[in-house]
Amino acid sequence: MPVLMRAFALVRPLAPFLCLYVTFGTTLGFLAGGAPLILRARGVELAEIGLLQLINLPVGLTFLWAAAVDGLRVPGLPHRTGWIVAMQATAVALLAVLSGGETWPLLVLFGLAVATSFCVATMDVALEALVVETVSDDLRPLVASAKFCGAALGSIVGSGLLIGFYDVLGWRAAILTVAGIDALCLLPILRYPEARLRRPDARMARDAATLGRLRLLGGRVLVLGLYFAALSVLSGFNNLALLDLGLPLAEVGFVTGGLSAGINLVMAALSGSLVRRFGTVPLVTLSAAGMVAAGGLMGAAALAGAPRLALAATVLGFVCGGGLGVPVFGMIYRWAQGPRPATDYALLFGAAFFAAMPVRVGAPALAGAAGWPVYYALAVSFFAAAFLVLRSAIARTLAADRAGRAP
Repeated sequence: MPVLMRAFALVRPLAPFLCLYVTFGTTLGFLAGGAPLILRARGVELAEIGLLQLINLPVGLTFLWAAAVDGLRVPGLPHRTGWIVAMQATAVALLAVLSGGETWPLLVLFGLAVATSFCVATMDVALEALVVETVSDDLRPLVASAKFCGAALGSIVGSGLLIGFYDVLGWRAAILTVAGIDALCLLPILRYPEARLRRPDARMARDAATLGRLRLLGGRVLVLGLYFAALSVLSGFNNLALLDLGLPLAEVGFVTGGLSAGINLVMAALSGSLVRRFGTVPLVTLSAAGMVAAGGLMGAAALAGAPRLALAATVLGFVCGGGLGVPVFGMIYRWAQGPRPATDYALLFGAAFFAAMPVRVGAPALAGAAGWPVYYALAVSFFAAAFLVLRSAIARTLAADRAGRAP
């Protein structure tokens, strides 16, 4: 019993963060990951499916309005909590409207989905700022773990279970389930003592940005953008390939939504010890080699028309991709250390994500025109080149840290 009580005491402060990241994973998992699968199963062309990647566009543009999140307040609520409540409540309302639009024109549904994505992305910026301003350095690794675990759990629901059971639930019930989860997961943050926990230097840190810092981040944004684009091309459309190889929608949903998020959950829990045991560079190198192998197997499976081989390759990609996630995002946090860490994080992740967007949008059209075997041959080469650039940047940063100088 004392062990359980200590565990509860450790986990309880993480609940607001875990829950909000569950909503992030659930909402974007369904809108950007699940909905394209539903439409592809209905016969929508791959080129049009690619355009649905623009649902994620607000995630890549958050750096444009991060300053507003820093400077403006919602009346009657603490600074960061006010933004979180306002954005989350608006997202719930938009999802309620979207649930009634199964037969509406695709452009209208797309607009509602992008608006919902904007709310979720802005909530995430406010939440990152809340972590920076109220969570001590020694507890941030726990919050980072809560982030990955919450996002994985949300993805299990949004792009896994809701797609797997879509034939039973239907459009309205599936989206209302997402809205209900978003509403319930907002409750824990309402009791978060933001004002009491805010560090006295938080405002000073936000006001101390320099142009030199922005110039430093520019190269890293390009490196991350190249990597995110290559990773998305290599593994982001396996679900569509599996569907085209003849696997049913429910099975594809369970595997690429539920199983992938479950593997990510396990890998997020293991990555910290793996980094300590093997080191960051060896771990990401091994994981990237596995991703290349998985991409090669996907191409071979597409060429042979072997859906089960493609399924095995997809699972291998999940495992290896999980080995990349935490170390790469840990490096993003490391690069965001500076006078404005919340805004820097939005720039590093958001701008890099935005830079990768044209490739994400065009990739399905390339697969439709060239065929999946040619697509995966190109994707493997692209990923290998992008990873080598990222690996070099990581190695330079770690070497500079060991030497005790700025990277």
